[in-house]
Amino acid sequence: MTAVQICALISLIIAAAILYWVGYKGGLTDGRAEGYDQGHAQGYIEGMDEGESARTTELEQVSERCRHLQLVLDIQPRDRLPLLSIAEKLKLAADTFRAVKSDSQATQTLALRDKALRIAAQMDSIYLEDAA
Repeated sequence: MTAVQICALISLIIAAAILYWVGYKGGLTDGRAEGYDQGHAQGYIEGMDEGESARTTELEQVSERCRHLQLVLDIQPRDRLPLLSIAEKLKLAADTFRAVKSDSQATQTLALRDKALRIAAQMDSIYLEDAA
């Protein structure tokens, strides 16, 4: 081979390498941009779905809180007296269970009595706050 042919061969190899490198870099840049755009769009859609799900869950929780608050507000001060009466009857039942040697029933009855008294006390605090 002559020197001119060797130079032409080296030039062709270098030109092919440059052409390949430019194509590779262009494709890599385009692929990254397209991947970013697709990832961004997919992330946006997933974020919207998660936001809707969280909003629905929060709305359900707030609705449940509102229903609970409405139940508390629907309790009248006159409902406190039957609770206190129930508590006294439960104390009598616990004493009866103790007399017949049924300690587990007596314990359960006393626990229910304490719960009724706590509810009555909570009602007192609600209506004292409302009065103030």
